[in-house]
Formats: sequence, structure tokens, C-alpha cells
Amino acid sequence: MKQPVFLAVNRNKRSVLLDIRTPEGRSTLLQLVESADVVIESFPPGLADKLKLRFEDLLERNSQLVLCSVSAFGDGPLGAKMPGYDALVQAVSGLMSFTGQPDTSPVRLAPSVLDLSTGMWALIGIQAALVRRNAGGGAEHVRPALLDTAFTLMCHQVLGYRATGDLPQKLGSGAPSASPYRVFGASDGYFMLATASDAQFVRLCTTLRLPALTGDPRFATMSGRLTHRDELDTLLGDEFRRRPISAWLQILSDAGLSVGRVNDIREALALPVVAERDLFVSPEQMRWPGGLPLLRLPSIATARAPAGRRRSSVNIPSRFCGKPAWMTRRSSA
Repeated sequence: MKQPVFLAVNRNKRSVLLDIRTPEGRSTLLQLVESADVVIESFPPGLADKLKLRFEDLLERNSQLVLCSVSAFGDGPLGAKMPGYDALVQAVSGLMSFTGQPDTSPVRLAPSVLDLSTGMWALIGIQAALVRRNAGGGAEHVRPALLDTAFTLMCHQVLGYRATGDLPQKLGSGAPSASPYRVFGASDGYFMLATASDAQFVRLCTTLRLPALTGDPRFATMSGRLTHRDELDTLLGDEFRRRPISAWLQILSDAGLSVGRVNDIREALALPVVAERDLFVSPEQMRWPGGLPLLRLPSIATARAPAGRRRSSVNIPSRFCGKPAWMTRRSSA
């Protein structure tokens, strides 16, 4: 069986292996370009120039092409010389600097968020380019970079620094703009509690039978709670450790507060709400008998239906068409 990482990002795709350094491989690639709406590449820096597969080169074969070139640091004089990976860009961009617990080394976000998010930005750019092209705008070159994505995802922290000069700090599971807003330990595990307003804090203290906290000048306002975050977290943590998670989930949710267990993947997959979302595509749907169920795309297009009839949801992307006729003829020869 192929590696799960390969399966996670390559389902529903057809592929052909070409050595584009050879005349035959290059010729086949250029024939595909001639009939393509979109070409996506992520060559290492300088390789497109070396292979003469730059935007202007491809336009000679298809004047209406949308080319998407994905890179780590862009294609400017400096960025074009800098290869990189998701984790490297997390480090260089500053994203790692405020991720993790205080007084610990910087932490990489475990999912490849820059790779995945840059792919989404690329898709948005491609879709916009196709709309403009179809309206008479012509060919376009879409050039997303992981570095751009990193700063976009850090928009709150970047603008906060530009406005105040204060660097964002590591807060673990906490938030810089609200408190108490973090993971707390119960007697048998961990749960996340999010209180984002003074009214919610009063409700929390009432529910915990700790009314004195609301009258304490250190905690009466959000700004005070942020200043005295550690003291408040210690007081609440002592209370939360007295009962199991199940009790706190019931008590706090009944009070209208945002609370949830910190699950591992196995526990999360078993949640009824996950089943309700119908997140997986079966092997039968993918025409892959005996294969693994794979995750569908997060967006669900719901088809309109006449009143009284059940609506159908499109949970998987449209299938790619078959090979171009000229390639089919070649492969069957």
C-alpha cells in the first residue's frame, strides 16, 4: 500500500511520468500544455529557466494559458535563490517564534499548514485568473509563495506588532486577546475553555460558585484578566482538577460556555458530529476496492432540489477526464 501522506494529497488524480529533460518527454509535456487551461509547477529555483519552461516559453504553445508557479520565497531576485520547505518557512517567517509553551524552544505547527494553505491560495488565484481570462483578459501567471501565506496567517500578530511594537509571545493554548481562554486540566485529562467577554466570565464564576473572582479588581475586566492571566489560570486550574472532564463538559456547556474535550485522533474520529459531516469518501466511490476511506474536500456543494425533495450533496471533486486523444492513441500503439 502507498504511504498515507501520498494517498492524502493524491486521491482522484491521474498521472503520467515524464522525463522532461529528454526530447520525447519535453514534446509530450508541450502537447499537454497546448490543450490545458491551467499548468501548475513547483520547480526548484532556477529550473524553469534552465529547462526553458518559463511563462513566456509556455505562452508560445498556448496563448490563453493560466500558469501557477508555487514557491517557498517567491520568484524575486532574492526569493528565487531560496529553496524551502513548510517547516523552514515557519521558522524564517517568525511563525515558530510565538508557537509553543513559554520558556521552551520554538515549536513547528504539526500539520503542514503553509503547504496546504498555499495550495488553497493557489486555487483561489487560478479560479480568479480563469474568470478574468474567460472575460477576455488573456493568459495569467499566478505566483503563490509559502512566505506570503505565513504572513497572511499571522495577520493578527503582524498588524499587532506594527501597531504597538510588541512582539507576540508564546501562550501555549492561550489567546492574546482573551482570558480565561486556554486548555485546563481536569482530574482525568484536558479540556479547552473559551471565554471571550466579561459576561461570559461572570457566568463562568457563577457556575463555579466563585463569585469573589468577579469582584476582584484584578479580574473584573478583560484587560485586567490579561494582565493577571497566570494568577487567574492558577485559581481556575485548582478548581478544575477537582472533577473529571465529563462533569465539566456537562456543567460548563449547560451554562452556555464554549468548552470541549482535547481529543486524540481516534477519539475525534468517533465523535457523532464527525459522522454527521460525512467527511470520508468510501473506496467504492473512488472505484478502489479494498482501499482506505479518504477525506473529502471541506467544502460541500449542495444541489438545489424542488420543495419536498431531498437535496443531494456533492462531496467529492469532479473526476478528471481521460487522456487526450493523441496520448490515448500513442499509449495504445
